Amino acid sequence: MPVNIPDTLPAKALLEAENVFVMGESRAMSQDIRPLRILILNLMPLKIVTESHLLRVLSNSPLQVEVELMMTSTHAHKHTPQEHLLAFYKTFDEVRERYFDGMIITGAPVELIDFEAVTYWRELCAIMEWSKKHVTSTFHICWGAQAGLYYHYGIKKFELQKKLFGVYSHSVSLPTEPLLRGFDDWFFAPHSRYTEVRLEDVKEHKELVLLSESPEAGAYIIISEDRKQIFITGHPEYDRNTLGEEYWRDVNKGMEIAIPDNYYSQDNPEGEPSVNWRGHAHLLYSNWLNYYVYQSTPYSLGGL
Repeated sequence: MPVNIPDTLPAKALLEAENVFVMGESRAMSQDIRPLRILILNLMPLKIVTESHLLRVLSNSPLQVEVELMMTSTHAHKHTPQEHLLAFYKTFDEVRERYFDGMIITGAPVELIDFEAVTYWRELCAIMEWSKKHVTSTFHICWGAQAGLYYHYGIKKFELQKKLFGVYSHSVSLPTEPLLRGFDDWFFAPHSRYTEVRLEDVKEHKELVLLSESPEAGAYIIISEDRKQIFITGHPEYDRNTLGEEYWRDVNKGMEIAIPDNYYSQDNPEGEPSVNWRGHAHLLYSNWLNYYVYQSTPYSLGGL
C-alpha cells in the first residue's frame, strides 16, 4: 500500500515520476481501511526536500500510511514558502489533543548550538514529553536523535574534530531485533554532522539497546528498552545527490569542506555518486512501520 498524502503536496508529483507508489487523499478516502497515522515534525530548513526524502522511504511498505506534517511555532521558517507551510503544516497546538501511531523527528542544522539555546528547545521538549502518551513509536533522525537522547536520558553531544561527512559501513550488533530483520551483517548509511553521542555513554544506559555501530561514525541505531523510541544518528533517508548538494553548497559559500567520504568514484566531485544505502534505508523504515508501529498500535487511537 502507498503513502497517503494531500493531492497537492509537491512531493507527490516528484515521487510519482520516480515510480514511487503514493496515493492522494481523495483516492484513499474510498478505501475501507484504517491507515497508520504518522506525524512528521520537520525541523529542516528545506522542508519540501525533507518531505520527499521521508515519503520516499515510508512508501515501500504493504501498509497504508497517512502522513501529517508539523512545524515548530517558536521559530521563524525562512527557507520554505509561507503558502506551503500554511497549506500543509500544523503546529503543536493543533495536534496536541490527537493520537498518532508513529512520529518522526527530523534532524536540524543546529548541532553546534547548545540544546537549551536552540530557539524552539522548550517547544521540542514539550512535544517529546507529549509523545510518551500520544504516540506509539517515535523515530528520531540525526540531531533529532541527539536531542531525544539528551531529553529522555541526559546523554550529551560532543563536537567532533572535523565534520563526519560521507557514507560509512555499519555492523549489526543484535541481528535478532525486528528492526534489523533482513539486514546484512554490514551495511552502509550516510552521515552529515559536526557532533556525536559517544558510544560509551550509550552503553552505560541499561534502558537503551545499541543495535548498530560504525568504526568511523560510532553509535548508529539505538532503541529504548520498551521499543517506543528509535534513535538514528545518520541520514538513511538521503537520496543520491543530497551529500553532493551539501558539499557544493558549502564550496560555493567559500567554506572549507572535505569531499564526502566513500561517496564519489575516485573522490571526484565532478562525477556521479552511486547509491549503496537505499535498500537498507527502505528496510529500516518498513521494519519500523511493521514491527514497532503496526504490530503495537491499538486499532482505535486514543489513550495510548
